[in-house]
Amino acid sequence: MIELEGVPELVDPVMVAAFEGWNDAGDAASTAVAHLDREWKGEVFAALDAEDYYDFQVNRPTVFMEDGVRKVTWPTTRLSVVRIGGDKPRDLVLVRGIEPSMRWRSFCNELLGFAHELGVELVVVLGALLGDTPHTRPVPISGTTSDADLARRMDLEETKYEGPTGIVGILQEACAHAGVPAVSLWAAVPHYVSQPPNPKATLALLNRLEDLIGVRVPLGELAEDARAWQTGVDQLAAEDSEVAEYVQSLEEARDTAELPEASGEAIAREFERYLRRRDGSGTGSPGGHATADGGDGPSGAPYLRDNPSGRTRPPRPPKATGDDEESSED
Repeated sequence: MIELEGVPELVDPVMVAAFEGWNDAGDAASTAVAHLDREWKGEVFAALDAEDYYDFQVNRPTVFMEDGVRKVTWPTTRLSVVRIGGDKPRDLVLVRGIEPSMRWRSFCNELLGFAHELGVELVVVLGALLGDTPHTRPVPISGTTSDADLARRMDLEETKYEGPTGIVGILQEACAHAGVPAVSLWAAVPHYVSQPPNPKATLALLNRLEDLIGVRVPLGELAEDARAWQTGVDQLAAEDSEVAEYVQSLEEARDTAELPEASGEAIAREFERYLRRRDGSGTGSPGGHATADGGDGPSGAPYLRDNPSGRTRPPRPPKATGDDEESSED
């Protein structure tokens, strides 16, 4: 039995989780939860026992000095609470950590135990994957659930993915078996510029999360970082004609695929988001709302990196054979 002393009764709580590792291309998802924790000054109330879930030869502890005293930080998953006031208050339970090395079912059951004790009404798990998407276009965000009724009510896709999965998929499945409504939001990160950070993808995830749970997220400097990131990648891509040609081919493929939607539902959704932002302009960060087509890169210019295949140049885009299998991941 999990006992939470000192944690106040929460208002319409939503659990938002992200895990570093396989599910977190460009660190976009874990950075999004870290942003929420920082902007809303989250208070950590629990941490899972590192020895239960982590192989320390894979995720090593780190040593640091604090006031002349040598200390050790162990890889783990921490839970914090943020309280959001306003006309429609809603509290968030933030879960941030590293994908566990073992005992995934016990790991998920422990998180669900916290969710039950805190009265969590919805679990949202953030993820990011590598894809054939150009950095110059809005970041594709897919929202999926295994609950058909929830998919209809929240305008989500009912997941039909089959194949290898990470802790995001396992946690969503555990929620489904426990009767807890759960959603996964996935950002697609360009494979040719996959190294972290990717503020543009982080921003896109936060924008979609806003729409999903009806909470305005203070963005701080994230929108400006996103614009700077895109400018930096633009400049680097322009220096290599083959990369520039490859990016152009991705742009053409993306624009052709999205042409029908771009003239209808996508524009309507973006306009509705703008109106909500304008009507609530008295709250949140001074930076306001930025759409996902901004740029990013807070510290130092980004650099192009090959995908995991080891190729020294980005490959020519293959002919369309259907959706990338990971893009429909939980």
